[in-house]
Amino acid sequence: MLATRSSRWSSLAVSLGVIAAVVLVQGPTTASAATPLTVAQAIGQQNGSSATVRGYVVGQPTAASTVVRSNFPSDTAIALADAAGETAPSRMVYVQVTSAFRASYGLRTNPGLLGKRLDVTGRLGPYFTHAGLTAPTAITPSGTTTTTTPPPPTTSTSPPPVGSDDYYRDAIGKTGPALKAALHGIIKTNTKLSYDQVWEALKVTDEDPNNSANVMLFYENRSLSKSASGGNPDDWNREHVWAKSHGDFGTATGPGTDLHHLRPTDVSVNSARGSKDFDMGGSPVGEAPGNFTDADSWEPANFAKGDVARMIFYMAVRYAGGDGFPDLEVNNSVNNGTNPFMGKLSVLKQWSEQDPPDAFEKRRNQLIFERFQRNRNPFIDHPEWVGSIWP
Repeated sequence: MLATRSSRWSSLAVSLGVIAAVVLVQGPTTASAATPLTVAQAIGQQNGSSATVRGYVVGQPTAASTVVRSNFPSDTAIALADAAGETAPSRMVYVQVTSAFRASYGLRTNPGLLGKRLDVTGRLGPYFTHAGLTAPTAITPSGTTTTTTPPPPTTSTSPPPVGSDDYYRDAIGKTGPALKAALHGIIKTNTKLSYDQVWEALKVTDEDPNNSANVMLFYENRSLSKSASGGNPDDWNREHVWAKSHGDFGTATGPGTDLHHLRPTDVSVNSARGSKDFDMGGSPVGEAPGNFTDADSWEPANFAKGDVARMIFYMAVRYAGGDGFPDLEVNNSVNNGTNPFMGKLSVLKQWSEQDPPDAFEKRRNQLIFERFQRNRNPFIDHPEWVGSIWP
């Protein structure tokens, strides 16, 4: 009897040992791994939690209701959907592509990603004021196990690269007034130039890419010798895109010398624009084809419309009245006079979407950051923030 009982216990021990060995060899079962969310599920769970979302790359979002499928302007965002042929933005989740992932998963660099299925891990929350997935920690082709993670923090003191989300880390995920306040906090501490220093700085920031001896005139899109700066009618001078009389800040160091809204312009064209607000319509400007003006407004040519808008939005965020400078605001009016306002907001928003940042504008933003002011225009790096702050 004792022998039989001992034999049974021995058999049970062997069986348990086999089961344990199998468990150790197999490791965790696939059932315990997190199952990726569908895009539809991600849209319904915009609660700030971390998740992996699986979907097909269907384009690049450029605004809350706009997704492009060709001629991708940048590597900063992709749109995912549950079907590769989806065209309705309401059934897409917009994914922020931070600097660590752009070389492999940015659409401008990798247009062949269109139609591919990806797994993206990040934070569920609004992006472009649209259902989004931000601050990604992993992006992989669907079905693979290899992950791509951002590099560890560096102790280098060199400036973050163009559009770096390290620079904007305090703003990522915010919207509306909170986003505006965060961006102000990021860009308000900058090196300030004298008005004389602006002359030399503009020769760098607005240099003609095809002729290093010239600058590009802003409203005219015309190349002119750097040495032709001065006060004669056909010289170039320093145009304040945010008219300096709007807030009466003049040319004193601060908003009056901020390179982010100062551009080389033909002297007579600068005089014709004067201190007018921005709006559509008017009569053609003879020396600046494509520009129009009337008694109270100026319409720049199509190639400059977005640049104007983003410079105005920058000024409204940078100068908030807390550092001895006027509190500048964008409103929906013209004829603002000496009030610290510039308009017309509804038109400027249209221009920002109509004319996205080009290579010249991005290069200029980087040069101002690296060589002069050490701050950036956030609306060049993230045009989608315009609609979030001014819905």
